[in-house]
Amino acid sequence: MKDIPDELLDRIAVRLKAMGNPFRLRILHAIYDGELSVSEILAQVGGSQANVSKHLNVLRSADLVSARRDGVSVFYRISDATVFAICRTVCDSMLEQASSEVATLAEARARMFAAS
Repeated sequence: MKDIPDELLDRIAVRLKAMGNPFRLRILHAIYDGELSVSEILAQVGGSQANVSKHLNVLRSADLVSARRDGVSVFYRISDATVFAICRTVCDSMLEQASSEVATLAEARARMFAAS
C-alpha cells in the first residue's frame, strides 16, 4: 500500500469530499430511486435552485451523478451506485460502535450498582 499513486488518492479524495456534505447526501438519496429534474430535487431537499445546482455540479464533477437535458429541464441520476454502499458501510460502522459503547456503559453501570 506504500506505492499508491498520488493521482489515485486525489481522485478518491474528490469523491469522498463530494459525499462529505449532508446536503449533497440528501440530493443523492433524493435521486436514489431514479432520475429527477432539478425542480423535483429542489422540492424534496429544499433550499434554493442556485444552491441545489451548485451541489449537483460538485456531484457531477466527482462522477457520482450524471445529467441529461430535455428541453429546458435537466434531469439527474446516480451514475455510481457504490455511493450507497459507502453510506451503508459508514452507517453499519457507526451502529457497531454505538452498540459497543452501550454494552460498555451497561456493564459499567451494572458493576457500579452491584457494589451498592
